[in-house]
Order: sequence, then structure tokens, then C-alpha cells
Amino acid sequence: MRTAAAALVLLGSSLFAGDPEFERAQRLFNNTDFDGALRVLLAADPKDGPSLLLAGRSYYMNGDFKKSTDYMLKAVAVEPSNSTYYLWLGRAFGRRAETSSFLTAASYATKARENFERAVALNPRNTEALMDLFEYYLQAPGLLGGGLDKARATSQKINQLDPAEYSYAQARLAERQKEFRRAEQQLRRAIDLAPRQAGRVVDLAKFLSNQGRYEEADRAWQQAEQIAPGSPKVMFERASAYVQSKRNLDQAKELLRRYLKAPLTPEDPPRSEAQRLLRQANGG
Repeated sequence: MRTAAAALVLLGSSLFAGDPEFERAQRLFNNTDFDGALRVLLAADPKDGPSLLLAGRSYYMNGDFKKSTDYMLKAVAVEPSNSTYYLWLGRAFGRRAETSSFLTAASYATKARENFERAVALNPRNTEALMDLFEYYLQAPGLLGGGLDKARATSQKINQLDPAEYSYAQARLAERQKEFRRAEQQLRRAIDLAPRQAGRVVDLAKFLSNQGRYEEADRAWQQAEQIAPGSPKVMFERASAYVQSKRNLDQAKELLRRYLKAPLTPEDPPRSEAQRLLRQANGG
């Protein structure tokens, strides 16, 4: 009887997607209060897939990639056929590879690739997983399972789902091969295919800035602002480009201050990154 009672107490304290506490944690997460989301989630001892994923993503957004992978692993154990869970597990391992020592980076990178591949195998129409796998193949050396041929093959799968994203992928391939004219053509084609997506214009603006074509880049930034007035993402990316090119630093500082005061979503760069750029713009 004592064991059964304890089990009932544990079940009653667990958090399941759809419960009010889960919804509260989701709202906190959506408002970028990741610490708050974790307090709610951990107090209720998450056990179902969505709750474990939310905890893993909260740790991810806080930069604790070890705990993020721990919770993502629990999520895929609960729902081993969920493509999204493997995508986020791959992302968490990818960030661990980027932030770990030389001795462990290769192992984490391999795990990132394996989980991206698993996510795509489970759902070939998961465009986010395809793009993350494409970027992995594009950037990783052959020793870690990367390669341009693999990236090209993956981009063809993207073309069937999102032609604008496919054009962006083609631009990334061309840029990697230093075919800058073709890269620009593909970025402009992506804009033609998705003219109301400010992110497509942001991609072009960043490319032009990296090429030192600053007047054209500024026109593209203005176009992005017109498509999405007051967009935090456009503010951040424009400021980042200015800091990187060491120009218009006063404007970059103002953009970053506005960004730090703006209501953000988990899809926006973290405030800590904006603060880092602001210190850099101030000469720190």
C-alpha cells in the first residue's frame, strides 16, 4: 500500500503536456524566461516527451548544453520516432562540439550528425532537420562525415519542400567554393521566391557586407526593415554586420540597445549575444 501511494503521489506531481503548469512553462519559454520555465518544469518532474523537450530547449537557450543533451536523450527515449526530438538532440550535441575541448569535439560532432540524419530519416519533410544536416555536411570535414557531395544531395531534397530555402543552400555552396557571383544570384533568387520574408533580404545584406559592398548592403538592410518594421532579428543582424565591418558603430550601438529592450522570442538571438556585441562596439 505504501508503494502504491508513493507512486500515485509521484504521478500526481509529474508534468504532462496540456497541463496548466506545462502551459505556464511554455509561456515563460516563449517570453524567453528560460530560468522561469525550468523552475516550473523541474518542480513537476517532467516525464513525457514535450515536457522533456521543453526542459532540454530551455537548458539549450541558457547555454547549458550538457544538461540540454541529458533531457533531449530522455525525450527521444520516450518517443523514439519523433523527428523533432532528434533534431534538437543533434543541435545540442553540435553546440557541445563547438564549446568542448579538442579531445571530445569530434565525438560530439559525430553524434550531432547522426541525430540530424535520424531526424531526416524519421521525417524526410522536416525542412529544419534537412537544413541543419546540410550545414553539417557543408562545414564538417570528411573525417567527421561531412562533404560537399553530401551537402549537394541534401540540398536537392530541400528543393522539393522549399525552393527559396534551396536557393539559399545553393548560395551557401557557391560561397564555400568562392563562386561569389553565383552565390549572389542564388540569394537574389531566394528573395524573388519569397519576397515577404525579411530573412531572405537579411541573407543578401550580410553577404554584400562581407564582400565589402557596403552601400548595396545598406540598401538591402533598409529593404528588410520595410518588410518587417521593428523586427528584432533585423536589428540584431544589421548591428552584427556593422560591428564585424567596424563601421557605423554608433548606429550599431543604438540598434543593440533597442534590441535589448525589445520583446524577444526563442527564435531571436539571445540577449547575452547582443550584450557581447555591444561591448565589442564600445571597444571592449
